[in-house]
Amino acid sequence: MNWKPGIIILAGFCISGCYSPQPKSLASDSAPSAIPAIKEAGDKNDRAAIPRLVQDLDDNDSAIRFAAISALKKMTGQDLGYRYYDDEFVRQPAIDQWKMWLKQHPSGQ
Repeated sequence: MNWKPGIIILAGFCISGCYSPQPKSLASDSAPSAIPAIKEAGDKNDRAAIPRLVQDLDDNDSAIRFAAISALKKMTGQDLGYRYYDDEFVRQPAIDQWKMWLKQHPSGQ
């Protein structure tokens, strides 16, 4: 009995069905798509991304929050007391500070 072709075909189906690459996007709610885009924004000092990064500070996913504050700190040199691992009520005052910062720096400067 020749089972090798069957295993190869089954492996091909598993790989093609389990892996669906998502393009990186700041607008994505999916961490595998959003995090590379957030990192790229920070690396490129993309100030136009700052409003979205501030929004991401309140994301449910702690990895997205971590990436967002890391990019913001890289671009602005500040964290305004924000800690991505705090619960939402503890994070809220720092998020409010970031929103105020954003109003004072509408162009992200």
